Amino acid sequence: MTLFHFGNCFALAYLPHLLIYKCSGLSEYSAFWKCVQAGMAYLFTQLCKMLILATFFPATEVSATHLDIVGEFMKCTVDFGDLVGIYFIMNNIPGRGDMKFMITGLGWATAELLSTRFLPLWVGARGTEFDWKYIQMSFDSNINLIQHISTAILVWLWSRSDLNKSVRPAVLTLLCIVCYKPVIVEVLVFATGLGPWTLLLIKALFTLCMGLVTIKFYIGLTQSPVNSHH
Repeated sequence: MTLFHFGNCFALAYLPHLLIYKCSGLSEYSAFWKCVQAGMAYLFTQLCKMLILATFFPATEVSATHLDIVGEFMKCTVDFGDLVGIYFIMNNIPGRGDMKFMITGLGWATAELLSTRFLPLWVGARGTEFDWKYIQMSFDSNINLIQHISTAILVWLWSRSDLNKSVRPAVLTLLCIVCYKPVIVEVLVFATGLGPWTLLLIKALFTLCMGLVTIKFYIGLTQSPVNSHH
């Protein structure tokens, strides 16, 4: 029974990544090793972020009755390093723009899944007692997958010289929201005491809205008569 539960969680977490790789055309372009390179870039970026956090933001005692919004805000600022990492890996991937951000977003999301979810799922989901938190963890990884691909598209759009100037502030705003999302979530949970399922639903709705807006910007650029492929 425990192995069956682990299998369900594992499939729920990992199959969407495989399906996107197969159905998006990446497999036809033999993009596997490029996705691996994007994953390695993710790990390197996280290492740099950890060093910065350990140096400039030493750990402090966490209080259940107090939320250090300023401290959390400053820590989330370090997440702009993710945008820098995504930008550099896309610049080093040859090919069309859609292939660049799909490879980067999928590689980034898969590396995050393997480094942050695999061990908890392997150890926890095989436990003797059933726990919904591992199902929630699997759903959360799918939400993150969509978010990382959307973020990669936004970074790609920002790097384009032919992006409409009226759209740039919106793209920049979305990128800032992505970086500061953890502190926004913490404030929501602290202020309203949201349950895990409600929080997961809010994350899913936010990511869906962000993805739809991002796709709208992408279609607007690619269908522009002055568009030129990178």
